[in-house]
Amino acid sequence: MAQLTARDIARLIDISAVQTPHGKDEIEKLVKYAKEYRFIAVHVLPSWVLFLRNMISEHDEILIGAPVGFPSGGHRTDTKVYEVKKLIADGVQEIDMMMNVGMLRSKNYRYVEDDIRAVIEASEEIPVKVILETYYLTKDEIKKSCELCMKAGAAYVKTSSGWTPKGATLENIKLITTFVGDRIKVKAAGGVRNLHTLIKMYEMGVSRFGINVQASMQIIKEVQGLPNGVVELSP
Repeated sequence: MAQLTARDIARLIDISAVQTPHGKDEIEKLVKYAKEYRFIAVHVLPSWVLFLRNMISEHDEILIGAPVGFPSGGHRTDTKVYEVKKLIADGVQEIDMMMNVGMLRSKNYRYVEDDIRAVIEASEEIPVKVILETYYLTKDEIKKSCELCMKAGAAYVKTSSGWTPKGATLENIKLITTFVGDRIKVKAAGGVRNLHTLIKMYEMGVSRFGINVQASMQIIKEVQGLPNGVVELSP
């Protein structure tokens, strides 16, 4: 039977400080916890990427992430492209791009696809995760968003920015993973708060999680407290 250790699970989790008031203190705490628990990535708002890079320059196993077009997605495409180029120059290693939700809901699918593709082309091989913001979308709109992300060449679809009341629900994850199969990776963010939910989503096909730092640490501690310190996965 397949198993996951605490280390394995930490390597599935991004921790972030991307809310309006987050600054130096919150980022320093994130870095401390990322080093201690070996979370795979730390994400910060664009103006803090250089600060983060300087803090973890000797820790290659921790990736530097930042959002583009965040949190609304309504930025002009050329603004998003400019932001990507600046982030790359600052040392970002992962990009979580906010999809233009208003254009998607207005059925301007060509705009949405071109917007995503332009960011990917500017990313210079850096993986781009596209935030769908599922809270605002119908099931059909979620499927259409995934389709456009795959056509544009995104590395991941991501459920939420974390700025909405709901993001990664079991229902939405099942919808997305069933629809995309292995054609694109899936990141669950917004609402994953415990080990049980994480494992259920992982077994559905999620390969990355965006989880707040307190819940992330609690999840790792829960795994460490299990017999042999491992989670037994369903056959």
